[in-house]
Amino acid sequence: MSPRSASVNEELRRRSRERLLQAAVEVVGEHGFEATTLGAIADRAGSARGLVSYYFPGKRQLVQSAVHRLMHRTLEEALEREPHTEDGRERLARAIDAILGLARDRPVLMRQHMAGLLQAEGFVQCPEQRRLSELLSDTVTRYGAQDVTADYPMLRALLMGAVYAALVPGVPMPVPVLRAELFARYRLDWEMGVPPDTAAAAGGTCASDLSRYFATGERPADRSGDSGRPGLPDPAHRSK
Repeated sequence: MSPRSASVNEELRRRSRERLLQAAVEVVGEHGFEATTLGAIADRAGSARGLVSYYFPGKRQLVQSAVHRLMHRTLEEALEREPHTEDGRERLARAIDAILGLARDRPVLMRQHMAGLLQAEGFVQCPEQRRLSELLSDTVTRYGAQDVTADYPMLRALLMGAVYAALVPGVPMPVPVLRAELFARYRLDWEMGVPPDTAAAAGGTCASDLSRYFATGERPADRSGDSGRPGLPDPAHRSK
């Protein structure tokens, strides 16, 4: 049997990483961060346990990358949904609703994510985090910000603050109240994006099947999740 080509090995590595990211989101969402082990994530992904450390230094880095993937794909889906629009105000409204929707629909996962960001490591620099940053920065640009380098960090801070406020145990603030505050700040009409009554009628955004956010098929113009390492052997052939 002839050896696989470099491109085939690269694709296998990418798919293995995608499966681990999806498994991390699922298991942490079901059991919480502390109760989740790397072995449980590997088992859910159908991967060898040693494969996790091939891609990620540890559990916190894996989980943060996984949540950033969920966030950037959720945001991407919201920005590009039909009817497609290039209107900057509508796109900002969709972005706000997408992030607040994750806090509403996936509280266990997002609470852990916020807690992880307060650890010494802070943001994990990974393809998923960079893609999320690019999408939010582009949204600010299309909105018409005069100084994107200042306005993007402010939007990020406001969204993080809103998510935190929505998830504080015992004293959470209602998502519609937080949405109203953000919409007022950016002078957005309430009917833009996905108003709370519309989201409630649709049953929220918490789909049980997360595969579309971690698709193993090729996504044109978006290889941000690909961490292929040229020259390395195919991890699928490492001993289990």
